[in-house]
Amino acid sequence: MAQVKISQVRKAYGSLEVLHGVDIDIPDGSFSILVGPSGCGKSTLLRMIAGLEVITSGDIIIGDKVVNDLSSPKRDIAMVFQNYALYPHLTVAQNMGFSLKVARVPKAIIAEKVKDAAEMLGLTDYLNRRPQKLSGGQRQRVAMGRAIVRDPSVFLFDEPLSNLDAKMRGQMRTELRAMHRRLGSTMIYVTHDQIEAMTMADQIIVMNDGYAQQVGAPLELYDRPANLFVAGFIGAPAMNFLSAKAAGGQVHLADGTRVQIQIADDFEGDVIVGIRPEHLVLDANGPLEITVDEIEPTGSETHISATTQQGVPIKMVTSERVTADSGETLTIGYEVKKLHLFDAKSTNRISISEQ
Repeated sequence: MAQVKISQVRKAYGSLEVLHGVDIDIPDGSFSILVGPSGCGKSTLLRMIAGLEVITSGDIIIGDKVVNDLSSPKRDIAMVFQNYALYPHLTVAQNMGFSLKVARVPKAIIAEKVKDAAEMLGLTDYLNRRPQKLSGGQRQRVAMGRAIVRDPSVFLFDEPLSNLDAKMRGQMRTELRAMHRRLGSTMIYVTHDQIEAMTMADQIIVMNDGYAQQVGAPLELYDRPANLFVAGFIGAPAMNFLSAKAAGGQVHLADGTRVQIQIADDFEGDVIVGIRPEHLVLDANGPLEITVDEIEPTGSETHISATTQQGVPIKMVTSERVTADSGETLTIGYEVKKLHLFDAKSTNRISISEQ
């Protein structure tokens, strides 16, 4: 096991800089997830940790060693790829033990390590099969087993579940967390799926445009997003945003409706009020009126797509069974303590307090 420190790391392709001085501390034994939209720099950063991309400037430190100039095999890492990268002509056991065979590890030790990894991953009955006779989830387990037998200081995962169906992804998320608890190793995982990040990570690093926007525990990011991007990215359905004005310590929406929050910071000007769909409630005396576009019952919840009186799209999630027709008006309220406020210009979070 080892901690990983990323210090002022930059990556440029000619004049195009894609990572801009990223600083991240990944604790020893943590399950840390790099999350963000396509093109945000998360996979590039992972490949730099792995030694597959050259660092333009800055340092990557694994344990107490700067690894900038070390080749991948000397970094004591193991990587699991999106496409499994299994040898089709080798059995499961041979695939899992291949790197040890190349390293000239004695056969008895290889067999023991493969056996232990197979038991951990539920692959004992498949050791003599070839990859083409396995399901997608089983192939991904083989790829993880190949990493486990190397007993590295750091595991790297590059969107390993993206090729699986929804049910299998859910199962594999549980298995990955269980594997992390058993091994206690440092794991760095890349995904564009914020649900994966929220359900699996000890620490989430939200990336966008080559910057680390926020680093923290999943619920910290959900409860106190640092800016509009993090607020809109973390949570499903995404947070609703309403334009407003701040003056005299109070906030008013575009229609003049006073929002029941008071600004803790000394701020006046254009702001954005953030309200998560699950924090909106049906309330006959509520301050907001919405026009229903679509009602989507899921059984345990009802998802409502609607429009405010100012024409702003808004989403609501409720446990109540709503049967409103398209075009019908509903009156709604919100949980005051769950509101968020952002500076419309800088997009950064503004501190608020309940009245």
